[in-house]
Amino acid sequence: MKGMGLKRLIIILALLVLLLPAVSEAYTVNSMTINPSTGALTPGTAVSLSFTVQEPSGSSTMNDLILNTALKNPQWSYIINVNGNPTSPTQSGSATVDISSFLLEYKSSDDVTVGVTLSGTAPSVTQTSNQTLISIWEEDSNGNQVATPYTQTALIVNTNDVTTAIANANTQLAQLKADIDEKSALGIDTSAAQAQYNSAQSQISQAQAMPSSQYTDALNAINSATSAITNGETLLDKSWAESEISNAQGPINNVDQLIAFFQSNTSTANDARLSTVITEREIAVSYISAANDFVTNGNYASARSKAEQAYTEGNQSYNDALAFQAALAANPFSNLLGGLGTSVGSVFSSGVLIIGVGVVVVVLIVVGIIIYRKRSRWDELG
Repeated sequence: MKGMGLKRLIIILALLVLLLPAVSEAYTVNSMTINPSTGALTPGTAVSLSFTVQEPSGSSTMNDLILNTALKNPQWSYIINVNGNPTSPTQSGSATVDISSFLLEYKSSDDVTVGVTLSGTAPSVTQTSNQTLISIWEEDSNGNQVATPYTQTALIVNTNDVTTAIANANTQLAQLKADIDEKSALGIDTSAAQAQYNSAQSQISQAQAMPSSQYTDALNAINSATSAITNGETLLDKSWAESEISNAQGPINNVDQLIAFFQSNTSTANDARLSTVITEREIAVSYISAANDFVTNGNYASARSKAEQAYTEGNQSYNDALAFQAALAANPFSNLLGGLGTSVGSVFSSGVLIIGVGVVVVVLIVVGIIIYRKRSRWDELG
């Protein structure tokens, strides 16, 4: 009984081995040659490939070998070599070629390779993208893909992409030029922005001159141009903000001279009108400081806004200082009295001082008359 059981176990194991699917090692791809070998392709460009597929050694059970391409009008030719002896070439014009495992199964000791050539043209694309030149994989008897496909791709260019990119860059470049001219007319320093403009213009010209095979280089040049244009606009914005700050500093510098004059005269140093001028001037200076901080932080719009406020406040301070100066020039005597009143002290009001001065004048007149009469009498006696 034990012997019968052992025989049955051996038979079952043998059957299981027979029922297990045959496992084959993967094919390998060698000597891949692609022409053109580098660069992007435009639709219609002729492309050719040649390569060898090596059948795994020591295996007599093969999977189907599948070859696929996205090239337009593909022309395939493959030869199966067994121990260096080639079979007749097989031709195909399909996108996909299926080489049956039946054609590839030889003795495990045989050296089997498949030599393949492929030619076609780059396909049309709606947008620039990588397309498959060749894809190679295995399929088992159930049509399932075995292992990861071997793939070679190429960038196929939609020439409209480059044309559109160049057109867009030229539009941006023209806008930068218009902005430079506008700011230059206002007396703003545009030299830094002009340097970026020149760089962008050069990059665009280079992109326009490049062949389609240099698609990537052309796009890189356009990207560099676009970056230069953006930098140019930023530098122009900065120069504009700095110019506004400089303009705002003008009224402050002017009023500083008048303030120094008023403060150097005792008759005006403590005048309330001067205090108003100084307060307005300090507000303008605080706006200038804020504007400079915004420039440092790259917020040029806010810098211009603060510079405008500084100019308005500084101009107000300067105008009030001029009005103060004009009032002094129109009535210098009242200013003198004001100065006297300040030196005497705050006990007397300006009205009391005026009355006192009037009394002094009357006394002087009376004394003068008396002296005049005495001299006249001396002359008569003389």
